Amino acid sequence: MSIPASITGRNALVFLAVIAGGATLYWMRGILTPLAMAVFLAVMIDSFARVLVERLPKFPRNLALPAAIFLSIAMFAASVWVVTANGASFVGQIRDYAPRLNEVIAKVASLVGIKVAPTIGDLINQLNPSKYAGAAAQSLQNFASNAILVLIYLGFIIASRRGFNRKIVALYPHHAERDSAVQLFQRIRNGVEQYLWIQTVTGLMIAAAAWVVMMLLRLDNALFWAFLIFVAAYIPIIGGAVGCILPPLFALVQFPDSFWPALILFGALELIFFIVGNVIYPRMQGDSLNIDPTVVLLSLAVWGALWGVTGMFLSTPLTVALMLIMAQFDGTRWIAILLSEDGDPSGSGLDRKPPGASAKASPDKKAGSASASRQKSIKGA
Repeated sequence: MSIPASITGRNALVFLAVIAGGATLYWMRGILTPLAMAVFLAVMIDSFARVLVERLPKFPRNLALPAAIFLSIAMFAASVWVVTANGASFVGQIRDYAPRLNEVIAKVASLVGIKVAPTIGDLINQLNPSKYAGAAAQSLQNFASNAILVLIYLGFIIASRRGFNRKIVALYPHHAERDSAVQLFQRIRNGVEQYLWIQTVTGLMIAAAAWVVMMLLRLDNALFWAFLIFVAAYIPIIGGAVGCILPPLFALVQFPDSFWPALILFGALELIFFIVGNVIYPRMQGDSLNIDPTVVLLSLAVWGALWGVTGMFLSTPLTVALMLIMAQFDGTRWIAILLSEDGDPSGSGLDRKPPGASAKASPDKKAGSASASRQKSIKGA
């Protein structure tokens, strides 16, 4: 079976373009990561605004966006308060944890056959923390500067959203092309919103259940650990591993006389993550995102290598967006098919039906209502 030279050249060009694109994303990560986070936050705020309008029909449409911004700021302030209030007490308890941690180290050393167990002070001296102080300070400085950049980008994105309609009309003067472009934009936005909604709801379920278990076991700083579990739930796979391991480790430190509290907490967290991840999460997600589970793991590794923690946080939304975009072109459609779960990367599962629409509507009515919905979406953007 002979392969035409045109197909071989096209696939080779796509392969080289993917490599060049990845190198560009890595080289410009300092600029692109704050922009990507700002776009993600802008979609989240826009989703809040539309939920207010849809769920509260009497809510003034002009106040939806300011109210969504206020809610986002309030949630961020509440998160900062949880971290600062509980983190301060956690740091204050570190001195009390040191003798207990030495007892745990001694028990583990005796189990593995080490006669003279090192203390926590010896381990810290061997790590030489002063060597990493400069890197930690630089990381904090980079985090602060990136946060400022994200807020600046977010402000400009929100301020320029009114011109989106005119830009779409200028880019696509023909109605057919314009409808196709708006449909693609809607599917990407719906995919990001659905991912955000699912991760938030399942993260709250996991954090609430974990908080109840930790309170029953009388683990210190249970609210702080529950908040960290909720935040870690936004990172696929790794977040669940972190949420299952860290609290039991500190249970070992808090209860050095017995391993049972740590084992019970570890087993309970594993059960919670298993039920939510394998029963509730698939039912909520359905087939709409249509991304292969192996691709989720691979995208986590790739985006993490390119953009660090920000890439891990945004790995699934970015991969869904890339799949939908690549499905629009013949040269890259085969990549989108490989990324999808059922071989159909068009993203039709992300289309939202208008409220009150009949499932047995004629094709002409469906096309007309879809076109009207897309035009309305442009005006609302």
